[in-house]
Amino acid sequence: MALFDNLALGLATALSPSALMFCFAGVTLGTLIGVLPGIGAMAAIAMLLPLTYHVPPTEALIMLAGIYYGAQYGGSTASILLRLPGTAQAAVVTLDGYPMTQAGRAGVALFITTLASFAGSMIGVLLLAGFAPVLAGIAGSFRAPEYFALMVLGLVAAAMLGQGTPLRGMIMVVAGLALGTVGTDLQSGTFRFVFGEQRLTDGLGLVAVAMGLFGVSEVIANAARPPHERPAYRVDWRAMIPTREDWRRALPAMGRGSVVGAWFGTLPGTGSSIAAFVSYAVEKRVSRRPERFGKGAIEGVTAPEAANNAAAQTAFIPTLTLGVPGDAVLALMLGALILHGIIPGPGLIEAQPSLFWGLVVSFVIGNLMLVVLNLPLIGLWVSILRIPYRLLYPAVLVFVCIGVYSVRNAVFDVWLVLVFGLVGYGMRLLRFEPAPLILGFILGPLMEQYLRRSMAISRGDPMVFLERPMSAAFLAVAGGLIGWIAVSAWRGRRG
Repeated sequence: MALFDNLALGLATALSPSALMFCFAGVTLGTLIGVLPGIGAMAAIAMLLPLTYHVPPTEALIMLAGIYYGAQYGGSTASILLRLPGTAQAAVVTLDGYPMTQAGRAGVALFITTLASFAGSMIGVLLLAGFAPVLAGIAGSFRAPEYFALMVLGLVAAAMLGQGTPLRGMIMVVAGLALGTVGTDLQSGTFRFVFGEQRLTDGLGLVAVAMGLFGVSEVIANAARPPHERPAYRVDWRAMIPTREDWRRALPAMGRGSVVGAWFGTLPGTGSSIAAFVSYAVEKRVSRRPERFGKGAIEGVTAPEAANNAAAQTAFIPTLTLGVPGDAVLALMLGALILHGIIPGPGLIEAQPSLFWGLVVSFVIGNLMLVVLNLPLIGLWVSILRIPYRLLYPAVLVFVCIGVYSVRNAVFDVWLVLVFGLVGYGMRLLRFEPAPLILGFILGPLMEQYLRRSMAISRGDPMVFLERPMSAAFLAVAGGLIGWIAVSAWRGRRG
């Protein structure tokens, strides 16, 4: 009964005219930002944060949250249509979403990702409403060794992504870890692998690396494609509806992806990127025909998208109940709350019930708005593919350069995009997948921090990772996967 009373309080708050207006503004702006590759929710929220000073805290948080999960919906659009992921989690969708576009099924891919996003979000909201204190307690029990072991498991799982062999995936993971070390050591202040270039002291930009490896490499690969090689794209509603076989494969994948995303969202500091990568690896592992992945498997689109959005919702659990943000975007929202005099933590739900439950209910309303907003726009997005290559790809490169420059206002990042575009094209020729590299690049600095913290706590004793049950379990699973990769590589050489 207490839960229903709380939801009634949240409903009264979220259905007020001002809350509805700010919710609609947030999800609409978030969708547009997600579609434009390279900008992302981080830049939008940072720019709009000063405007929230003159808005009540509940409405301000509802709008900022709408931008956050609205961008998750729109982020897959450019990935599916143009192989241009603006965020790390959107990079996973390119693996099977873009092959679906090449097969003339872009409308189906966008339709099913919208529904997968909604399904994942709803499961995340249910967990947020019913189990926020419990899940926050479980997540709060994780320490540095557990986080390090969890990220090791995530990286090993990432080696199974793509069409290549797991050994090639592991090589890409190690390459991503190496790229993640470029920049300044946060503890000692030492410059690492900058080779005298001061503009590398802040490290390589994620957007520059991702858009170079995926987007610019695709432009280079398709620059000489004759016009007649282009498939005919239909944008009528009948062409957007998935087949019965699509539904049979997509619905279980949505459920599994939502569970994976909801779990990772509750862990502070992990974010939705790991959830998307791990859910893809899970789908590939449980599939009876894993060879379809990377060639347009609909499970490879629905599972990461559901995981991405479920994690975006449950990431508010540690942010609001523990005061520990799930990622950098939620850290900005945490700052917005503090600016309004609201201190996140275990007492937030009791001290600010209308804010917490109003936010929870606004998630449901906002996601319904996103479904209504996104489904009619599918035909518009797919019609982009009718633009001739000679006009489309120069425009794509312009948007890429603008998006990359806007992140750090650095022309150097534009040159980095071009360099990684050439690297990505070379990887395509050698049949190396860029997605594991991206995850290694993201997790490398975090793993290093947790490793150092663990060793400092144990005074240099590596047994700390085996003495804690959860970290030992994660490492055992990762070790089993590494053994499977080694056996597969050995059998491949014998074959």
